[in-house]
Amino acid sequence: MIYIIKFVYSFVLPPGLFILLLLGLVIWLWKKNRRPAIALLGVTLLMYFSMTSLVSDALIGGLERKYPQPDTLQGDVIVVLGGGASSGTPDIDGEGNLYGSAANRLITSVRLHNASGLPILFSGGQVFSDSGNEADIAKRQLLGLGVPEEDILTDNQSLNTEQNAVNTAAILQEKGLKRPVLVTSGFHMPRSMQHFKNAGLTAQAFPTDYIASAEFSLQPSKFTPSPGAMSTTGTALKEYLGLLVAHLFN
Repeated sequence: MIYIIKFVYSFVLPPGLFILLLLGLVIWLWKKNRRPAIALLGVTLLMYFSMTSLVSDALIGGLERKYPQPDTLQGDVIVVLGGGASSGTPDIDGEGNLYGSAANRLITSVRLHNASGLPILFSGGQVFSDSGNEADIAKRQLLGLGVPEEDILTDNQSLNTEQNAVNTAAILQEKGLKRPVLVTSGFHMPRSMQHFKNAGLTAQAFPTDYIASAEFSLQPSKFTPSPGAMSTTGTALKEYLGLLVAHLFN
């Protein structure tokens, strides 16, 4: 019963509701002029499939599977890339919080630090006027998680992945570090590795924060539209486009 309720909800609430409204418009147009009705049907179907996990998981999974997680670390510093932060929001020991993907990356870096003793470099600045400075927030949280201050490096100026790579290269050269272990979300890793290569760095990829499950099963929920799937599709398309640009302008 619970799955039937979820299925109904997916078409009663946005974005599924918009698909039903568009289909209603297609039916209305079909009686008047089939050519624009067919065009609108094509757009509606494209929107519908982009809102399903069947498509979003396939797109994001293709990125996440490109770099497997290594069994051992081969580096002298753990480099963590930011993924957004809020400002002024309450935290245990201050204000400002990392968004979900950035927080997952941070947790992974702490676990790797505890296992290896390698220092952590967190790269990420304040992207928007009303967002938090990621590296400053990350440093406070790293200290709160028990990482010694002498093992924390920060780049609080980078506004995108390309700047992450360029600024990280400069910091590593200054500190005499040469073998970064790159920690970021699985979907973000291919583009990040290309930018780090463009910046002259040879990094070991350590992806984390996975979205698509490793095992695939075809079930009705794969065909129901959802805001989460729509967001994941958008994220994947952004990464594919960004990866193309990083290759073209290396």
